[in-house]
Amino acid sequence: MEKQELLYEGKAKKVYATQDPKFLIVAYKDDTTAFNGLKKGTIQGKGVINNRMSNLLMSRLEQQGIPTHLVEELNDRETLVKKVSIVPLEVIVRNIAAGSFSKRYGVEEGVVFDAPTLEFSYKNDALGDPLLNDDHAVALGLASREELALIQTYALAVNKVLGRIWAECGVILVDFKVEFGRLGDGAIVLADEISPDTCRLWDAKTHEKLDKDRFRRDLGGVEAAYVQVMERLANSL
Repeated sequence: MEKQELLYEGKAKKVYATQDPKFLIVAYKDDTTAFNGLKKGTIQGKGVINNRMSNLLMSRLEQQGIPTHLVEELNDRETLVKKVSIVPLEVIVRNIAAGSFSKRYGVEEGVVFDAPTLEFSYKNDALGDPLLNDDHAVALGLASREELALIQTYALAVNKVLGRIWAECGVILVDFKVEFGRLGDGAIVLADEISPDTCRLWDAKTHEKLDKDRFRRDLGGVEAAYVQVMERLANSL
């Protein structure tokens, strides 16, 4: 597949058309943002790491019966994917209180939940990605109840698989955000990416943050953290 015109450029990726309308090429950037784009910066080498990590993890998820948009990795920064229409929902699965959950509900960071907690937010930067429930999503025409049920099933299955994978690396999967899309026939598949940009990852022994929170909170050592989790993952697979 050859890269053709640029269709879309987001905060962390560019999306290009190919000669086949069923496929796109995603190119990962080193640019990074936080707080709905209010904080901007660059994490050197992030695009290469996120591209590789997403593809490794999606391949494992495919093996476990979770369909994804992944076709093949083309090079360090680019991947061929199936064209999908993104369901405008951010699907967040939380295993431990952190980030906006702790701030919103006054729960101390680090509290382990009895069971995974799943949230939907409306993928809309202008509105600040507000939280919503199933009824809201249906009322807004974002997804059907059947699609929402399937998305929840897939998201919780993703949590189980990723939790095991990261545990083998000595890493705790605190929480993560995923997105889903519809193929041309309407089938729901996992899309977007799985990376330290979209997951909270803590060292299992020290609880050191190994993810984008190092950028959000000005902790320093951002590039080193991304490299470390990528090396741990590569060595475990």
